[in-house]
Amino acid sequence: MESLRRGSELTLPVEKLIFGGKALSRLDGFVVLMDRALPGQRVRVRIAKKKANYAEAQVLEVLERSPDEVDPACAHFGVCGGCLWQNLDYAQQLVWKHRHVSECLLALGDPADFPVFEVIPSPVLYGYRNKMEFTFSAHRWLSPNEVACSDVAYDRSFALGLHVRGRYDRVFDVHDCRLESSEAMAVVDILRRAAKASGLAPYHIRTHRGVWRFVVVREAKKTGQRLVHLITADVPEVHGTVERVARELESQGPPVTTFVHSVNRTRAQVAQGECSRVLWGSGAIEEHVGRLRFRISAQSFFQTNTLGAEKLYAAVLESAELTGTETVWDLYCGTGSIALTLAGQARTVTGFELVEEAVADAYQNAALNGVDNCRFFAGDLKDVLRQHSLDVFGGQPDVIVTDPPRSGMHPKVVKTLLELAPRRIVAVSCNPSTLARDLSGLSHAYRVHAVQPFDLFPHTPHIECVVRLDRK
Repeated sequence: MESLRRGSELTLPVEKLIFGGKALSRLDGFVVLMDRALPGQRVRVRIAKKKANYAEAQVLEVLERSPDEVDPACAHFGVCGGCLWQNLDYAQQLVWKHRHVSECLLALGDPADFPVFEVIPSPVLYGYRNKMEFTFSAHRWLSPNEVACSDVAYDRSFALGLHVRGRYDRVFDVHDCRLESSEAMAVVDILRRAAKASGLAPYHIRTHRGVWRFVVVREAKKTGQRLVHLITADVPEVHGTVERVARELESQGPPVTTFVHSVNRTRAQVAQGECSRVLWGSGAIEEHVGRLRFRISAQSFFQTNTLGAEKLYAAVLESAELTGTETVWDLYCGTGSIALTLAGQARTVTGFELVEEAVADAYQNAALNGVDNCRFFAGDLKDVLRQHSLDVFGGQPDVIVTDPPRSGMHPKVVKTLLELAPRRIVAVSCNPSTLARDLSGLSHAYRVHAVQPFDLFPHTPHIECVVRLDRK
């Protein structure tokens, strides 16, 4: 294993993609993991780190292309930390995503016991995101073309864009992201120029000085409405400056339905604000999913791929097999999108959500759609259940839908599900690994009926699943 010491270079054939998106090769049976490589390629790599059971390597050069390799559509591919698989044929992306779901669920037993259906593809492959977050930075990452022009002194003190792969402290100016619309890119370009011309500095993540922090652009794919959320530090001169920047966008840019300004006084690098003001519009946009209408405010959660979400919600409704008489619970209900989808075929639907603002949005969405058999509760499920009798929630649940974050369900939530013993559980997950763990915790009382994967994030390793479980 002398050739695997740190800094050594070697040539390897790429064998497969593993869960999470990295590529895997082997040298005399020893595993070598790397970013930005595809099965079928032959690559020259440099060993960056060696562990007891595997090594990590950096790809220096692709010596032979993969038969499944395609030319990426985005000019930022190779620098951006987003679309790692944009150079992989889309049909093969679905093959690997299906394989990763199946491999993660092997812990549940014989795959023949339940089908893992073929991945339902995204209805659109580019421009599918209805929300993108962009970061201001005082350390702009130079593009390869700029690096090549060593005789030119480029200004690196101001950037608005996306993070470089693996670098939380480096941001490159994005001009051509293919995951959102060209109108959204025009908004970002105008705000970058206007903010830079203001004379106020971008926020520095180490000194914690500076003003400009984030831009969030949300677009309703069905209605065409657009929301811009500008997040800054809280300094006396920022409010007047933001108003001038917003006016410049309004006069030069594509139509913006509403513009929201928030301040963030914390050091946390999250695109959220503590207090907000609306410069124009209502502070929210409206989107349609199937027959439902949803109000989306600046900081509310909504599925990122609107057209893909329609298919996912339809699968949840089909898996629930409702007859109109059931009491349904929706855990991690967010702004109520799944709850409202189920409401038309259930007796009552009760949603539980930690974030109080999301519960307020859920009630607004219920009113917007004339739905009166839904109720929503803010707080941790175990605490809310302890505070009220089951009658408050419509009685013993017949069907429970759970859609947790990537970290999956807390063990106490799994325990609560077993105690409630609904006849059916519909599990929605954006992480097959934590999904497998949660299903394993339910396995002695529930049988997995089927698993349906959905690709809501083309060109990335991410995959969503809808799983129907029936009580044994």
